Amino acid sequence: MASKTCFLFALLILFFLATIQPFITNVDAAGECGKTPIRSAALSLSPCLGAGGNARAKVPPMCCTKVGALIRTAPKCLCAVLLSPLARKAGINPAIAISIPKRCNIKKRPVGKKCGRYIVP
Repeated sequence: MASKTCFLFALLILFFLATIQPFITNVDAAGECGKTPIRSAALSLSPCLGAGGNARAKVPPMCCTKVGALIRTAPKCLCAVLLSPLARKAGINPAIAISIPKRCNIKKRPVGKKCGRYIVP
């Protein structure tokens, strides 16, 4: 029952993110996520929604794959996404979400780096 609720919640968040797309303006300049808009980077991490708001939730393998790829290609982008207003609106708690790389056992994660006021464990 709980997994069904989490799945429905994730679908609701994805629907919300898709519907607000026309109201978000993209900037052509390269930011923390390079030329990838932060909205796109955030949407790519949608498998992490449950784990980003609940420290006891199991991190899905797809989330670990996406986070690992983001850390390899643009490590600063992960912080930018986790601290973005879009993530907060989706119910992501940065203090919990910042622990996802460790919970995924990603070996080459930026341990000890600051992400806003949070330290990557």
